[in-house]
Amino acid sequence: MTAVSSYKGRSLVLPGLVALAALAVLIGLGTWQLQRKAWKEDLISRIAARAYGEPGSIVPEEQWATWRADQDEFRKVRVTGTFLHSFEAPVYGLAAGERQGAPIQGFYLITPLRLATGAVVMINRGFIPTDLRDPRRRPESLPAGEVTVTGLVRAPEARNSFTPADNPARNQWFARDPQAIAAAHNLERVAPFLIDAGASPNPGGWPRGGQTLLTLPNNHLQYALTWFGIALTLIGVFSAFAWQRLKRPASGE
Repeated sequence: MTAVSSYKGRSLVLPGLVALAALAVLIGLGTWQLQRKAWKEDLISRIAARAYGEPGSIVPEEQWATWRADQDEFRKVRVTGTFLHSFEAPVYGLAAGERQGAPIQGFYLITPLRLATGAVVMINRGFIPTDLRDPRRRPESLPAGEVTVTGLVRAPEARNSFTPADNPARNQWFARDPQAIAAAHNLERVAPFLIDAGASPNPGGWPRGGQTLLTLPNNHLQYALTWFGIALTLIGVFSAFAWQRLKRPASGE
């Protein structure tokens, strides 16, 4: 019986290792969702604390070298300056459509705003559909002279392995990156952040501002519980499997 029991125990080694590996993956996914939950809650709290109320001033230029997104992003600000429309950069993106929220392709218009000090802040003026990429098709969207913009401070858009390379020579952009756009046009004294313009209508209706989502879904606890639930199910299934194998009579008994 000892030899039989030993054989039965050995027969569980491979299934046990597979189950253990799967269990580690499931627990890892659940833990990751809890970490995402903490990150999302911190982001929501920052938006709630900074994005509402009266707009303030942007960080002074002398502090731009040490600017940090976690300390300033989503803060409501107001700036005054002159748009440099000749350096307008259309950044490819998607936005919710007017019918049932279906996404539509188009561009976010990133336009340098020269301040009275001579420094430059990139403004995400809002979204335009693909057929309005050429500014000649929307001349009313190019205000001349001094303008005042109210919006939210945003960090540069993070790139990943799926982000296509920009083509400055053709004015094709795939990330809202103020420093890259500035370098293409030899602009100096450029802020390390952008300002997403608010939803106040522009002449002609385009671009449409207010593109920062202030209400974010937070379903990470539900996802974490799902992964942990599957892990518990795996433990139960493997335990039942092991018990049946150990209790099953060996052939010849």
